[in-house]
Amino acid sequence: MGQVERQVTKAADATDSRGFILAARAGYIAAGLLHLLIGAIALRIANGGSGSADQSGAIAQLAASPGGSILLWACFLGCCALALFLLSEAFLATKGAGGKDKLGRQLKFAGQAIVYGAIGATFGIYALGGSTSSSGSAQSVSASLMSNPAGSAFLIAIGVGVVVTGGYFIYSGATQRFRRNLKALPGGRAGKAVTVLGSVGYVAKGAALGVLGVLLVLATVQNDPEESTGIDGALKSLQEAPFGIWLLGSVAVGLICYGIFMVVRSRYQRM
Repeated sequence: MGQVERQVTKAADATDSRGFILAARAGYIAAGLLHLLIGAIALRIANGGSGSADQSGAIAQLAASPGGSILLWACFLGCCALALFLLSEAFLATKGAGGKDKLGRQLKFAGQAIVYGAIGATFGIYALGGSTSSSGSAQSVSASLMSNPAGSAFLIAIGVGVVVTGGYFIYSGATQRFRRNLKALPGGRAGKAVTVLGSVGYVAKGAALGVLGVLLVLATVQNDPEESTGIDGALKSLQEAPFGIWLLGSVAVGLICYGIFMVVRSRYQRM
């Protein structure tokens, strides 16, 4: 066996260990807490309150809670473990596939690894006493990219991609496609409750992503980086629509459902 094959085997053994799998499952719990808090902040805004309904605002709120520092480190480790597990899946779990199917699965796992890695990095920054500003960073990067045609085209492509991703979330929720990744759900009302949480949560997250993508495309077309405000701006923009308060409140409740589903998912996800 060659050196590369031995290293691949060691990596496979490490990511298949019970301890590592448990740590990776904790990553879903961390993501669930994040969506729960974002949904709660959005619900508060819908009721006339204030707050930043995005990743940074949610983690800052978690950091200010009792035992926040411990929770931040636990979420950081869980997200990092999950990112590494998904990255290993991209290289190791697709060995039997071929052609477009293999490439599609690799891109899916790699994309998810990047998402959870980024979430873990944000948890780590706050655990070390730092902070981030999602809207400010988004506006700064958008302004830089909008200054040239290639950058604008790139932003439009990202916006369209976010809209497509949102559409896929809505499709997955409406058709319960997400159940394919779950195993041994409990029977009766408990199993139905998990399915309902997933359906409502996926549709709500898809709606939020769809609004975010549309705003990014419009901001780029209008050359207005201030309109590119991340998920917080996307959610708050719902208030300007007809029946906006109810619309924002519905999406907020849906995000809370998605957060609860993610916590449950940590138990039943196929890994």
